[in-house]
Amino acid sequence: MATVAVVGAGVTGLVTAIGCARAGHRVRVLERGPVPNPASTSSDQHRALRVLRPDDVDGTARMAEARRWWAELESLLRKDFVRPVGVVTAGTPDELERAFDTAAQAGVPATAVVPGTLPPVLFPDGTSGVFDPGGAVLLADRFLRAAVGWLAAHPAVTLHPDCPVAGIGDHQVVLADGAVVGADAVLVAGGPWTAGLTGPPVVLHRQTMVYLRPPPHLAAWWASAPGVGRIGADGRAWLLPPGGGALLKISSDAVCREVTTTNPDPDRDREPWAGRLLAEPILAGAEDYAVVAVRDCHYATDAVTGGPVLARIHPSVWSRSACGGSGFGAAPLVAREILGGVNDKECV
Repeated sequence: MATVAVVGAGVTGLVTAIGCARAGHRVRVLERGPVPNPASTSSDQHRALRVLRPDDVDGTARMAEARRWWAELESLLRKDFVRPVGVVTAGTPDELERAFDTAAQAGVPATAVVPGTLPPVLFPDGTSGVFDPGGAVLLADRFLRAAVGWLAAHPAVTLHPDCPVAGIGDHQVVLADGAVVGADAVLVAGGPWTAGLTGPPVVLHRQTMVYLRPPPHLAAWWASAPGVGRIGADGRAWLLPPGGGALLKISSDAVCREVTTTNPDPDRDREPWAGRLLAEPILAGAEDYAVVAVRDCHYATDAVTGGPVLARIHPSVWSRSACGGSGFGAAPLVAREILGGVNDKECV
C-alpha cells in the first residue's frame, strides 16, 4: 500500500484519487479552496467527451478506452453525469473521408450527417458532418460533486479543503503554513498555475464561453441534440447542447488568447470577447436565444509543443496543468498512467 498525495481537486485529481483508492492505496487530496471548488478550472456545467479524433488513429483508440472508463466511473459513483448524445464534427469532403478512415482503423463507429438534419446549427459552407456515437456530454459539476462524495466516504481517503500548497519536492508537498506532507507519489493537478509549483513551462490561455437558453419552440429538439464542433466562421467553434440541468454552451478558439494571469478585468476583457463569440455564425436565428451567462475559462499548453502537458518532474512527482476541453476526456488515461507507476513502485 502506497500513500498518494493529490494536489488539486479538479477532474484529473479526483479521477486519479478514485483510481488509487480503489487499488488499495492511501490518498490525501489537497485543495486550496473548498472541495469541490466552484472557482476551479474543472468547474463547469458540461464538457465534451469526444472519441473520434480525425487524422489520429492512436488518439481515437485511447479516447475510446477513456470513454469506457467514464462509463465505469458513472456506475461506480451511482450518479448519472454522462449524456450519451454523441458528437458531430463538421468538415469538408476530404476531411470527412479522412475522419471515416480514422474511425475504421481505430475500430469505432461513425456515420455521415447532412447539415439539414441539424437545422438550428450553422455548418460552414461546403461542409457536412461525421457523427461520433461514442461521444457524449459530461455534466462536469455533477461529476465533481459525485466524486467528492464517494471519496469523502472512503476510509483510505482524506480530503483537505482550504489547504494551499507552497512547494513540491520528491516525495513531499510543502504547505503554505510550512508543514510538510510526505507521500510515495504526488500528482500536482491544481489548474493552469500548476506549472508555478513544478514546471514545465506552459503558455496560459483564456477562452470566453457563452451560455444560452434556446427558444421554447426548439426546447424539445435540443433535448436530444448532439454536441457539434468545427463550426463557426473559421471552423473553430463548438457547441454543447442543453440537458441535465445545463444550458446550451458555445465556445470558439477564435476568442481564445494568451494571457499572463488568471485574474482578468471582467469589464474590460470579457464582454468584448463575448460579443465576438455571439457574432460567430453558429446558430440559426441566434437572436431568439437568451444569453444567461458569460464565463472565462483558462487552460495551459506546453510551451514547446502547444499540446497538453503530463510531465514526470521527479521519480515520485507527476504534473498535469489544466488543459481545457481535452482534460476531462483524457483524465482516466492520466489516472491510469500514474496508478501504473504507483503499483509498479516506479516512484519509490
